[in-house]
Amino acid sequence: MTDCTSIRATSRSRAAFVLLPALFLTLSLASCRKEEQAVAGVAHNAAAAEHKVQAAATERDRERAELARIPLPTKSLYINVHEPGEWANPFISVDSTYLDVRVTMADANPSPIGQGSMLRPVAARRQELQIQPGDLTDALIALPPGAWRYGRVVAIAESPLADRKKRPAIRRNVEAAIQKLNDLGVVVEEWPAR
Repeated sequence: MTDCTSIRATSRSRAAFVLLPALFLTLSLASCRKEEQAVAGVAHNAAAAEHKVQAAATERDRERAELARIPLPTKSLYINVHEPGEWANPFISVDSTYLDVRVTMADANPSPIGQGSMLRPVAARRQELQIQPGDLTDALIALPPGAWRYGRVVAIAESPLADRKKRPAIRRNVEAAIQKLNDLGVVVEEWPAR
C-alpha cells in the first residue's frame, strides 16, 4: 500500500512539475495578449482624438472664413457709444443658461441722414434672439453684413436681470463667450468697461 501511495504521490508531483510551467506559460501569453490589446486600444483612442482635434480645427477655420467677410472694426465709429441702446452692432447679454443677442438690422432704404423714417424706426429694426451658448458662432455667422455697422466687433455684458446667486455661472459664460469670439477674430467690447 505504501508503494502504491508513493507512486501516486510521485506521479502527482511530476504532473504538477510539468503542468505548473505550462500553466505559467499560458497565463504569461494571455497577459501579453491583454497588454497588446490595451496598447492597441490606447493607440486607437489617440488616433480618434487626433481626428477629432483636426475636425474641430477645420470647423474653426470655416467659421473664421465666414466671419472674415465682415470688415475689421473701426473704433472711431463706436468709441463714443456708452449706452447699450445706442450700440448698432450685435449686443450679447449673458445669463446663466442662455445668451440674449440683440441685433439692429440695417435700414433697407436709408435716408441721407441715416436715421430711417417714421415708417422705418430703429426700434422696429431691432431683434432679440435667445440662444444657447454653444450656438453663438452660428448665430453671428447668420447675421447679414448690414448688422455689423462698426465692423467685426460685438458688445457683451452680464444680464442685469439675472439672479444674483447665479453670478459665478454668468461670469463663466461671459468669459467662455469672449474666448470663443476672440478665437474667431471678433473684437469684444465688455460692458461696463473694466
